[in-house]
Amino acid sequence: MPRQSAAVYRRRRLVVLSALIVVLAAIGVGVWLLVAQPWASQASEGTPSPSPTASNTPSASPDASPDASPDASPTVTETEPPPEEPGVVACQAKDLEVTAVTDAESYAEGELPKLSISLTNIGGADCTLDVGSSLQSFTISSGTDVWWRSTDCQENPSSMIATLAAGTTVTSKEPVVWDRTRSSVDTCAEENRQRAPAGGASYHVGVSIGGFPSATTKQILLF
Repeated sequence: MPRQSAAVYRRRRLVVLSALIVVLAAIGVGVWLLVAQPWASQASEGTPSPSPTASNTPSASPDASPDASPDASPTVTETEPPPEEPGVVACQAKDLEVTAVTDAESYAEGELPKLSISLTNIGGADCTLDVGSSLQSFTISSGTDVWWRSTDCQENPSSMIATLAAGTTVTSKEPVVWDRTRSSVDTCAEENRQRAPAGGASYHVGVSIGGFPSATTKQILLF
C-alpha cells in the first residue's frame, strides 16, 4: 500500500479531535442539567434559593419589607402573646376607711356646718371607686332620729371614677352644707322647714360613699 501523505494524517487527526470535543461538550451539558434541575424545581415551587455565601443563614421573616437590607436581622415572630398585666380592680369594703369630716366641732348661732368625706385606701393595692356626688350620702342624726339626709334634695348628682393609690388618703374638696333644718323629699322647696334645736344640742354626722359607710360618726354641737 502506498504511504499516505502528511496532509491526510492531519485531516484524520482533526476529525478525531472534533469528535472528541463534541463528546466532551455533550457530557458537560448533561452534567450542568443534573446540577441545575433541582434549583429550577425549587424555584417553580416557590422555595427561595439559599444564600450563596452561607448555608446556615436564617431566612428572612415573611413580614419583612421587600426592600429591606439583606444584612438585617430576621424578624422573630412570637408564638405566644406575653402575659397581660392585671388591671386596677374595684375597691372592696376591706380596702377602704371612710370617715366623716366637719369644719368645726361646735357651731354658734347662724353658723352652718360644712361636711366632707375622708377616704383612705388601707389595702395593699390601688383600686377604683366612684367618688361622684351620686354615690355620696351625708346624714345628721340626734339619737335614733335622722334629721337630715343630703340625698333628699340633692341636685345634679354626678359620677366620677377615681383610682385610689394604696396607703393614701383623699378628702372631698367641695363640702356639703347643712342648713340646720329637717329634710324631706316633700319639703325641698319649702323655705320654713323645721329648724334643728340648738343651745348645745348634740348631733352626729354619718357618711357613705360608693356604698361604703363610715364605721363611726362625727359629733357636732349646735348653739
